[in-house]
Amino acid sequence: MAQTVTIGKKEYFPKIKKIKYEGHKSNDPLSFKYYDAEKIVSGKKMKDHFRFSTAYWHTFCGTGGDPFGPGTKTYPWDVSTDPMEAARDRLDAAFEFFTKLGTEFYCFHDRDIAPEGNNVKESIKNLEIMTNAAKEKQNESGTKLLWGTANLFSHPRYMNGAATSPDFNVVSYAASQVKAAIDSTIRLGGENYVFWGGREGYSSLLNTDMKQELDHLAIFLEKAKNYGRDNGFEGTFLIEPKPMEPSKHQYDFDVAAVVAFLKHYGLENDFKINIENNHSTLAGHTFAHEVQSAYNFNSFGSLDINQGDPQNGWDTDEFLHNIYDAVHIMMIILNEGGLKSGGMNFDAKTRRNSTDLEDIFIGHINSMDTLARGLLIANDILTSSDYVDLRKNRYKSFNKGAGKTFAKGKIDLEELSKLALNQPEPSLTSGKQELFESLVNKYI
Repeated sequence: MAQTVTIGKKEYFPKIKKIKYEGHKSNDPLSFKYYDAEKIVSGKKMKDHFRFSTAYWHTFCGTGGDPFGPGTKTYPWDVSTDPMEAARDRLDAAFEFFTKLGTEFYCFHDRDIAPEGNNVKESIKNLEIMTNAAKEKQNESGTKLLWGTANLFSHPRYMNGAATSPDFNVVSYAASQVKAAIDSTIRLGGENYVFWGGREGYSSLLNTDMKQELDHLAIFLEKAKNYGRDNGFEGTFLIEPKPMEPSKHQYDFDVAAVVAFLKHYGLENDFKINIENNHSTLAGHTFAHEVQSAYNFNSFGSLDINQGDPQNGWDTDEFLHNIYDAVHIMMIILNEGGLKSGGMNFDAKTRRNSTDLEDIFIGHINSMDTLARGLLIANDILTSSDYVDLRKNRYKSFNKGAGKTFAKGKIDLEELSKLALNQPEPSLTSGKQELFESLVNKYI
């Protein structure tokens, strides 16, 4: 089903029409310069390379508040004092935005689309009502759910963790929330379900039984997975790494930590990884490193697209505009065969001082263009340059003789040692890093 512009009881962006592709010479900030959704690149439509998604929380729930001051943004969908009426208004605004921008997917936490009630039953009922409303919007617009999740980090009850809390009552409360969020995701045809352990970690090991908490986390994840499968969820379960913030140290530190955890508890066949750029850099890695690592471990799932600021040591969630990062990421994705059930979700927010409604569109448009340009450049590098051959050439010694035998795992340590005894000192072979860098820069 083609996506259709969908207006609710009120048009929240009346001055903005359907965003169109106008080419790189256009001076209209409300147009795509590089993202041409139907353009065929490397055998498929550009839109299918990305499966772009809008993050419900930042885009429609964020106010620009920070630890030093209150919010700066007043949205027309947030005027009602009735929480459920405000949720319905927010839903109208969201689907108008999705369909005018052309992001065919969206992502949400349970508390993004439905307010917390006075008790568990009321919270679940609120989510059921808003899920049914979102389902109608999806049917009307053709927009799809990339993934759903439960917010197990904002409420004070989760100050010591959710699945890893030392209080079993908190664990059971978290379970009720996850069950409801999985039900909602199933109802909406979500292609993935995400677990982000914002409070699953510690501030001090002095008061923390890490082994017990990790055991409980594994049990929780397995039971959630079993519930989803037993109730018809056929999508992918995802874990999203982050090293710290809000916890001092989170158990899902980075891709390697998540892979180790999953393999240790026998969950590696049931869970993949949702990788975020800013979380990657907070862990001391590049985005490219984390993406490539996930592919290497057969754990790649989906991406949260944003970037951080090297001058800040926290998760700033800026819209991606770094073209080099975009090129590098798209080179990896193209080389690895592309996305599957995952997509590229803009887990990004306009800056605190960006207060116009059009700023939300411009942020998304610029990131979509950045990634589209990255795709075009990456495809040119991989198909029209010497890049692939140059990189393969670095490993040519493993293509024949003993090197080939080693690569197949058919030579033992003693045999390897004997080979060294009968050969001269290895010559120094340049890695040609500067050449690779200049090659990429040439195409950018």
